[in-house]
Amino acid sequence: MMQNDDILLKPAMLFAFLKALPLILLAITFLLLAWWLSPYFILFSVAICGVAWYRLLYIRSFQYLITAEYIRLTRGIFFKRVDQVEMFRVKDYIITQSFILQLFRLMYLTLKSTDPENPVIQFTGIPESAITDTIRDRVQEARKNNKIYELN
Repeated sequence: MMQNDDILLKPAMLFAFLKALPLILLAITFLLLAWWLSPYFILFSVAICGVAWYRLLYIRSFQYLITAEYIRLTRGIFFKRVDQVEMFRVKDYIITQSFILQLFRLMYLTLKSTDPENPVIQFTGIPESAITDTIRDRVQEARKNNKIYELN
């Protein structure tokens, strides 16, 4: 159940397309080879188009739910995987933007945590925002509520 203060993030459709673009270009190359050399190259083109379509759908299946208590990561098409990390376990935040991501106002957000199953949580291709400030506030609140203090 989502509450009003929960945040649901998904990778942008443009990001998924950019990740599938090399495969699409390879499929077009095989179509050109089929035209010039042999019609059998059409089979390779169709197979690569299928892989590109699957990759696009797989990237679009990612969901990141950020609540006051936890972060839930869901991904998968045929087999779903759901990971949940308690908010008080998050330690560090890293935002990465390549030149292409900066052009399209997208970013990678990497969270480092003390969770043994998920030491690194990566949000891929999410829209550029001040989400780290929101996460930082929620981490501090969760640590205060659970009476967890960091010793240096």
